[in-house]
Amino acid sequence: MAENNQNRRYPPNLQGVLQLAVEAGSAAEGPAPVEPMSEERKTFLREALAEVCRGQMDEVEQMKQCLAVLHKEEKSESEREGEEEEDEDERESAFEVLTELCENLDNARDLMILGGLDLCLSRYLCHVQSGLRWRAAELIASCAQNMPQVQVHLLNIGMLPKLLQLTDSDPHPTARVKALYAVSCLVREQEAGLQAFLTLDGFSVLMRGMQSDNEKLRTKSAFLLLNLLTSHPEQKDTVVSMGMVQQLVSVLRTPHSPFHEHVLGALCCLVEDCPQGLKDCRNPALALEELLRQRAKELQGKEESQEELDFCERLRIICFRGQRSDDNGMDR
Repeated sequence: MAENNQNRRYPPNLQGVLQLAVEAGSAAEGPAPVEPMSEERKTFLREALAEVCRGQMDEVEQMKQCLAVLHKEEKSESEREGEEEEDEDERESAFEVLTELCENLDNARDLMILGGLDLCLSRYLCHVQSGLRWRAAELIASCAQNMPQVQVHLLNIGMLPKLLQLTDSDPHPTARVKALYAVSCLVREQEAGLQAFLTLDGFSVLMRGMQSDNEKLRTKSAFLLLNLLTSHPEQKDTVVSMGMVQQLVSVLRTPHSPFHEHVLGALCCLVEDCPQGLKDCRNPALALEELLRQRAKELQGKEESQEELDFCERLRIICFRGQRSDDNGMDR
């Protein structure tokens, strides 16, 4: 009886890969007379596969060279006179190469194994040079995105508290934004990351981010809040108990900005299936109904603001349509 191709074992080497590729190609073409592969064809396939393997090896070597640059000891002040800028440029370039390489998930895993992520935490997220801090945060985000194995490692070594601290208080605006990007990659679609985020009072960090004078940080903070509330509706009560409704309405009263769309979206989340959130929005002291009416009037006819207008109308209907008749019923 013919051997089942699905159960066949192939040698764990180039010849095995070649054999598997040839048989997969034959199967895709359907039943056909079996003919020996020409030597020319075999040579071509061997060289093509060898080139792929060589390319992967080269990328690992590139990562090792970049890490060698980042591992170099910092020079003393007297030693680095005139060389400080050159040394910083070299380290920044190393981070940029690593970030590009780690868009490949295999390389991200290899960097973790090589200790590159631990080095980011121990030396570069707290580096005096802001250009190195934010590039380290960007590399962490690149590695963590869609990589559960890397996410778990980063959580285990205590990366999240440091990233939240940078998001909250780094003096450089880009470092705050990149740190929040890395936080997002660690907590979205990652249950352990979300639990750590809650323990570390991460929602308060987002609240302060939305109140900062950094436009990008405000936008990314509001977007992450909306995403987390949409993905984890069970967290609504926690967020409402922090006074988030009042804070979000306060943010809406600042000069209009495109990120208000995310703020209104978050408020819509907090009034749906959340009685306390609805009650907070209806508090006359907030004067939210008038604010929404005025905002909707300003947004009318602006195509680029249609989604924000939709959130505005949705929130107004949920909170205030029929409220007076409800109140009258209670009075009776």
